[in-house]
Amino acid sequence: MSMLPRMKPRRFYDLVIQVAIVRPGPIQGDMVHPYLRRREGLEKPEYPRPELRAVLEKTLGVPLFQEQAMKVAIVGAGFTPAEADQLRRAMATFKFTGGVSHFSEKLVNGMVERGYPREFAERTFRQLEGFGSYGFPESHAASFAKISYASSWMKHHHPDVFCAALMNAQPMGFYPTALPPRPSSDFRAERADEARRDQMRRSRHHPRRTPC
Repeated sequence: MSMLPRMKPRRFYDLVIQVAIVRPGPIQGDMVHPYLRRREGLEKPEYPRPELRAVLEKTLGVPLFQEQAMKVAIVGAGFTPAEADQLRRAMATFKFTGGVSHFSEKLVNGMVERGYPREFAERTFRQLEGFGSYGFPESHAASFAKISYASSWMKHHHPDVFCAALMNAQPMGFYPTALPPRPSSDFRAERADEARRDQMRRSRHHPRRTPC
């Protein structure tokens, strides 16, 4: 939510990027701030070769999705589709730290051989290496964005329906409700148990005096 004022989404694809960019992979790969600076017009996207522009233009020169990482490896470093798929698998198994690192030499040297500056190649690899800490496929981010948009629209225009649907979906991950809906008989029984417990606590603190 804190990034929305800077993103200022104007179209659906902006929401797709918003979902994908706030993830450990893009954050650790130093993709977030360059993207925001370019979106705000403070920095120009960098495309050393036309083939790379075709891959990265829609995300302002920053590889945010696993599919883009594969295409960068193919068109920029000469990976075969099979090798790029191995890179994707390494990015997908984000729990195993360092899964992407052994592609470093092949990717950097491959880009240098094709005329890319070494500094740019190394920075590109560092960005791709961030995917080893979890980066999204584009299709996954698009699905999340659609759910987020539909939920926000429903919450704004029909808050009663949204609230009822949210409570009917419980339990729901990390977000339990304080008082989920229950049959009234269960609620009355719980209140009666609570009253009995209160009475027992009071009796322990204030025992009755027996007459002499």
